[in-house]
Amino acid sequence: MSGTDGQVTLTVDGRAARIVIDRPPLGILTLPMLQALASACGRLAAMPDVTIATLTSTGPRAFCAGVDVAAHAPDRARPMLEAFEQVADRMLSLRQVLIASVQGPALGGGWELALLCDLVVAAEDARFGLPEIALAAFPPAAAALLPRLVGETRALALVLTGAPISAVDAHRLGLVTRVVPRGDLDRATHDIESSVLAHSAAAVRFAKRAVVAAGRESVRRALRDATELYTSELVATADAAEGIAAFLEKRAPVWKHA
Repeated sequence: MSGTDGQVTLTVDGRAARIVIDRPPLGILTLPMLQALASACGRLAAMPDVTIATLTSTGPRAFCAGVDVAAHAPDRARPMLEAFEQVADRMLSLRQVLIASVQGPALGGGWELALLCDLVVAAEDARFGLPEIALAAFPPAAAALLPRLVGETRALALVLTGAPISAVDAHRLGLVTRVVPRGDLDRATHDIESSVLAHSAAAVRFAKRAVVAAGRESVRRALRDATELYTSELVATADAAEGIAAFLEKRAPVWKHA
């Protein structure tokens, strides 16, 4: 998939793969890009000889600033959210170890993609946030993942305030594996790849399965429930339409609180 909507590429080098979100400068995701990302994960699932895959972005100003705001409009939200759910399900199902290599902001769906990875290497200038609440929306994947990663109290704070956190704070919460200077990001990501690839591929595969298998099914159920809540109930509210309209019209929203 390519063109003005951006592209998602999958390349393989021996036992390592690389998935690249390519839509400079902010890596904003469109529906075709989400479909391409799901396709890339599907192809990766059919590559048993690949042990590890890195998700990255061409930036340069952000890792990924999330899904195109217009796609959150009530009449367009369902296909977008269903596409994101498919991406999440395929990422959660992969046997390969997934690394997110994050430079700059990872916001909304961009942070959700990083949360769906097994390991996260972040540059010092990375920022992580869930701004959807300001649009009268919420992030279903983050709502499913964060309570299991940081507990309900911290998850609620991140989802309900929309306030971004630094790479260092994300590391303290256990949401980032390693924080490095931006110039060292590629090397640090490669070092983790090399460390994993030095071990038995069979042992790595079964070790990941042992650690994540029990929790992943509960995450899938929570994601299905959160997506259904969004597409069946939230989109029917007046505020859901107002939040997107206000953003696109560059004005302050006027909430009806319903």
